[in-house]
Amino acid sequence: MDYVRIGEKLVSLEKIFETVKLITKMRSDGLSQQEVATKLKLDRTFISRLENIGSIRRGGRIGFISFPVANKDELHAMADRNGIEQRLILSNQERWQLVEQKSGMEFFNQMMSVIEGFRQCDTVLVFCSSKWNNLAGVLLDNQVLTREIAPTPVTGDIYVDPQEVEKVLVNIV
Repeated sequence: MDYVRIGEKLVSLEKIFETVKLITKMRSDGLSQQEVATKLKLDRTFISRLENIGSIRRGGRIGFISFPVANKDELHAMADRNGIEQRLILSNQERWQLVEQKSGMEFFNQMMSVIEGFRQCDTVLVFCSSKWNNLAGVLLDNQVLTREIAPTPVTGDIYVDPQEVEKVLVNIV
């Protein structure tokens, strides 16, 4: 256990970390700042300031779909930086493995689960071929913003510029 001496006090860092985790869990479960503060015997303003310290962005949930891409790691890093919670970023090989390594029913169930995840988002960015961009617009009942990365059919991985994605994000955040 890590302890830090601050003046006359001996402070447990573990206790601080566990309390912060509990606060964020309670807030993400839907409790108000005041309810959390009351339950944990804290000031509501402390809860608010704690949330502000860790805030990445304001606004609704954003999803990002892009395939087949050559630069998955770059796109995941961009998504992390921008607080994109739901994502499906695949190379061409991964895209085909998704189909070939499952039975029809397994694939269908997995795709329904993926679609449901993206339907929980307020806005979904789709950087795919025109065919997949159009399909996403039909399957998702939220705001869908698309960019065509290559004409259909796409037969190999395409480089998707993370800065282009961020340019679209600026307009919705």
